[in-house]
Amino acid sequence: MAATKRQPAPFPSKDEVLAFIREHEGTVGKREIARAFQLKGQQRIALKALLKDLAAEGHIERDRKRRVAAPGRLPPVTVIEVTGRDPDGELLGRPAGWTREAPPPTIYIAPFPGGHPSLGEGERVLARLKAAGEGVYEAQPMRVVGAAPRRVLGIYRPKVAEGRLVPTDKRAKREFVLRPEDAGGARNGDLVLAELLRGRDRLSLPRVRVVERLSGPGSLSLISLFEHGIPTEFPRDALKQAEAAGPPVLGKRRDLRQVPLVTVDGEDARDFDDAVWAAPGPGKGGGWRILVAIADVAHYVTADSPLDRSARERGNSVYFPDRVVPMLPEALSNGWCSLRPKEERGCLAVEITLDAEGRIRKHRFFRGLMRSAARLTYAQVQAAVDGRPDAATAPLLDDVIKPLYGAYAALLRARERRGTLDLDLPERRVLLDAEGRVAGIEARERLDSHRLIEEFMIAANVAAAETLESRQRPCLYRVHDGPDPVKVEALRQFLETLDLRLARGQVLRPKLFTRLLDQVRGSAQEPLVSELVLRCQSQAAYSPRNLGHFGLALTRYAHFTSPIRRYADLLVHRSLISALGLGKDGLPAEQAAAFAEIGEHISLTERRAAAAERDTVDRFTAAYLAERVGEILTGRVGSVTRFGLFITLDESGGDGLVPISALPDDFYEHDEANHCLVGRRWGRVYNLGDRVTLRLVEASPVTGGLILHLAEGSDSETPESAGKKHTIRKGSIKKRPKQNPRANPKTARRR
Repeated sequence: MAATKRQPAPFPSKDEVLAFIREHEGTVGKREIARAFQLKGQQRIALKALLKDLAAEGHIERDRKRRVAAPGRLPPVTVIEVTGRDPDGELLGRPAGWTREAPPPTIYIAPFPGGHPSLGEGERVLARLKAAGEGVYEAQPMRVVGAAPRRVLGIYRPKVAEGRLVPTDKRAKREFVLRPEDAGGARNGDLVLAELLRGRDRLSLPRVRVVERLSGPGSLSLISLFEHGIPTEFPRDALKQAEAAGPPVLGKRRDLRQVPLVTVDGEDARDFDDAVWAAPGPGKGGGWRILVAIADVAHYVTADSPLDRSARERGNSVYFPDRVVPMLPEALSNGWCSLRPKEERGCLAVEITLDAEGRIRKHRFFRGLMRSAARLTYAQVQAAVDGRPDAATAPLLDDVIKPLYGAYAALLRARERRGTLDLDLPERRVLLDAEGRVAGIEARERLDSHRLIEEFMIAANVAAAETLESRQRPCLYRVHDGPDPVKVEALRQFLETLDLRLARGQVLRPKLFTRLLDQVRGSAQEPLVSELVLRCQSQAAYSPRNLGHFGLALTRYAHFTSPIRRYADLLVHRSLISALGLGKDGLPAEQAAAFAEIGEHISLTERRAAAAERDTVDRFTAAYLAERVGEILTGRVGSVTRFGLFITLDESGGDGLVPISALPDDFYEHDEANHCLVGRRWGRVYNLGDRVTLRLVEASPVTGGLILHLAEGSDSETPESAGKKHTIRKGSIKKRPKQNPRANPKTARRR
């Protein structure tokens, strides 16, 4: 019997093909449609014509691979650009690079799994899409793929045909085209904020248009904000949540309103999040009871709320000479979470019992309602204890201030017994006049009152870490690993040339470095040795894994005392609340599971803030010195590189570069091991730590850069004096890889 010939499948109608395409997620190819309808041979040719008709009628769209989809249909995995939030706080996005005339579909972006920091406007993420209605999608982020640059800060440089925008960002690799019609009235040398435009010029440089002309001293900190990508605007829903906050009630809180807690901060402090009190301990042992009360930020900023997402993204507050970029909106940072005097505030407090030697014997955390007795400054408190009380400190001297110093003396004995690393490095303070111009730059004074507050905060931080560890609850530790052995060995070899010893073969402890620093205290070698010891140290960070704190010689340590300005402290507060059953606004399990990722993120935001703060001080310093170009200044060599000498100026503390081309005529080799430049022909040696006399050649407020030349007759120029300063070990001079000539030689390290 002959086989029956198989009949072709019926050819689908336009409506059937269109229904199939619409039901399919993402795009679909002609082959898949043919397979679905079992089309063969000539039917496939007819299908091609049908798809062409559907495209011409606007029912479907084709991509570059000739695949088709319903209009506006997106692929299942694509890159999404964050555009903002809707009135309910849902994160919104659009397909990156959307060029169609039709409006883009609405995309709701879900939070990252595991508590990833909230996404900011302009960031791009690779996301998996799921259709949720006509022209509506839900996106599950997979990973961040970066942010398209939307705005550029730079200096306008007009040319004959078209101008250029020179970015202020030292890392920028190219200029931008800024045509006269897009310059917005900017003049040569103006600092402007510009936005990117579509299209490029004939040289393939991107075009920009001026959005805002910036002027005045305040623009210097704006440059750092843009360069480092620090968020300055709060989401609307976060502001709304902050403005809805109100006063705390006593409830189950412990009533501390009669305890004379005081805040002690700098004259220029903008927020007050810690208050202290002390009294002699019970019995005749000579111990102390201390109370450290911290603003109860967790009461107002609950986990995964708009405020929490915003705070996590920022990571910390950033402090500039002329402004603060806070982690929390002003309604909280300067309002309900600021321990203002004579106003009732909620707090999370710890009561610590110390023995006479400053050892912590016990501690207990609780929530309280307090009323600060006074807002004091470091200078006020120090003057009072030194016998010069004022109207604010005189009534508090015997019952409040003197007990604080008594407890501090005990804590100091414990610190000295532990053998901590004490690097009292100078910090610059920029003084501004009423119009925001630099009136002066001075070293920030370091008083016993500063150390007192520091020791109280350290004790509270230790108590927080011990409590969470003893109860086996999640803790985001503040960790500071031991120094790099390779760097320590290099330091040891260099110290031998200064007749200083750092013994080999023993366990490295902070007190070894402190003992070394004590040997050079007050000598000409002190700044040099302090700088080299600092360079050996690891950088502190946040981690759920306890590595201890090398610098403080502590086995466990966490940040608890500044939740207004540090997200890490807020997480520690939440974990304590959960561990001790102090409320329902504690730490959720999903946030605890993300501690490692959050720790990495806020460690980066802390470094970002430190770099931005340092760069801004450099810019204000350059602005202060700009009118003194040509003057003779003195300083010390703070870093030696193959491209020149970085100098720290005595008067202002600013850092400037003496380019190698500006040194007396010779061929200089960089001896990295001995931290010096050596002239091959005349034998001049320029050492780290050398004192030098200089002439200021250039000061650029926009970049913060200072260019210096050695002044004629400077001691450092004479081969005889230079040769006596340093002995070069044979074979120690090596050619080094090229370095970044704009790199700042100083690194910020925060406890």
